Amino acid sequence: MRLQSIAVLGGGPGGLYAARLLKLAHPDATVRLYEQGVPEKTFGFGVALAGRTQRNLEEADAASQADIIAAGRRHDMRMVVGDQAARVHNGPLIGIARTELLAVLERHAEAAGVELHYGFRHRLDELDDADLVVAADGVNSQTRTDHAADFGTHIDVADGLYLWAGADFALDTAVFAPVTTAHGTFVTHAYPYAPDRSTFLIETDEATWRAAGFDVTTEATGPDESDLTALAYLEKAFAEHLDGHRLIGNRTRWLRFRTVHCERWTRGNAVLLGDAAHTAHYSVGSGTKLAMEDAIALCDAIAEESDLPTALARYERERRPQVRRIQELARRSMLWWDSFPRRTNLPVDQLMVAYMTRTGNVGLQRFADTNPDIVRRGVARFADVEPTHVPVEGVVDWVLGRPLIHADRQWAGRVLPATDRDRLTAPLPDGTTPPPSGADLARVTVVLDDPWSTGADALVKKLHDLTLAGWAGFWLTGPADRRHLLTRLDVGERLRAETGGLVVVDGPSSCLDDLAAGVAAARTDLVCPIDTV
Repeated sequence: MRLQSIAVLGGGPGGLYAARLLKLAHPDATVRLYEQGVPEKTFGFGVALAGRTQRNLEEADAASQADIIAAGRRHDMRMVVGDQAARVHNGPLIGIARTELLAVLERHAEAAGVELHYGFRHRLDELDDADLVVAADGVNSQTRTDHAADFGTHIDVADGLYLWAGADFALDTAVFAPVTTAHGTFVTHAYPYAPDRSTFLIETDEATWRAAGFDVTTEATGPDESDLTALAYLEKAFAEHLDGHRLIGNRTRWLRFRTVHCERWTRGNAVLLGDAAHTAHYSVGSGTKLAMEDAIALCDAIAEESDLPTALARYERERRPQVRRIQELARRSMLWWDSFPRRTNLPVDQLMVAYMTRTGNVGLQRFADTNPDIVRRGVARFADVEPTHVPVEGVVDWVLGRPLIHADRQWAGRVLPATDRDRLTAPLPDGTTPPPSGADLARVTVVLDDPWSTGADALVKKLHDLTLAGWAGFWLTGPADRRHLLTRLDVGERLRAETGGLVVVDGPSSCLDDLAAGVAAARTDLVCPIDTV
């Protein structure tokens, strides 16, 4: 297929990268990029790029990737809770200033022959002469807004609040740290991205946000201003982590994360890319990654098909499952962070195990392979043994083989056979009644999407009342897929902490690693692997 004219709306990383790749693939085509802002007014702080994304960028365009790596800053990560800290080696993870990333991509787009037009705001209907229009115009996409019905747009708004700030020094590692003030708990996700700069993203729940008066300051802060009151408050709250430095604002105000979903990414010859088509929570570092990998997939699809409609359909068909997976990981990560203050009582190494396995993307054994010391210490705290007693190889079986004493009962290991479900459990009663003799675990079918929702609150309250009526605990069951298993484990975490009852979680035997991580991270006491074949 030969394209003669290509228009790209949006000068962020996704738009610039798509413009360069398309120009390289279609050297005779005119490729014009339109960005309503101007480079000197670009806002933002750092961008994080993980190893897999870097490999994808290297394969797609080694020249631009080399400059990105040269401008980036590698760093490890620490979890800091009070005077405890746990450090994870992140391998090839880098932070890079958003302004520097854009500068690199601008240079390479221009070098390829892309025409860059700044200070222009074009709409889709004004680009009738283009063979292809790539709408990479961000989370507030004008293209998507103008044609919301055509794209089938739906946006979920999170309950928690966050703001992006910076600091005028470079942290030695990324830092995840909670700070509790008189108004509640705030958590920072901070990381270095330049020799003299770090990102400080700070989040909190709505009750804390309101208690601190930030509902008022948010209302009073204009769209191009920073909430100076919030910055001053947070600078004091995180003084230990700022080490005497100040927080920097750049259109810094409290926001609620918006997860964008579109039923369709194409409209005629126009295609959405990056945040215009989909967003995923920042705690998995995915916005820039998704946009640039979208650009790669789009260019590949166009190169491999003979006509544009088929190419755009292929792009969406092949790319959508990958995006859907990242969005689910991000949703689960967002819920974990929203509930983070509930689990800061865990020893920090065990908390790090909980963090790394929170979405199911990193299994317990994989984490042990890359960071054996952290896993040894975290698992040792769960098992109440010395870290030297914890093996790295075979850690899943080792965890599941640990004995358990709960009240007046003992188990030689953490795995129960499926036959025990009928023997030890009784159906969840409608009211608060004592358990039948010999079956004092309430069998609970969990079908929640959010383990910390009001519906989950009501379920936990009901089950807490059952423990007061003499029930020993709960056997959590439900749909036999990984997504629902992970949710059951999260509900189990709440039940262990809020009721004191024994928790058993069943799940597919193919997810043994997830079940073991649940045991090690205080999400369940016992597990029941079930064959689903």
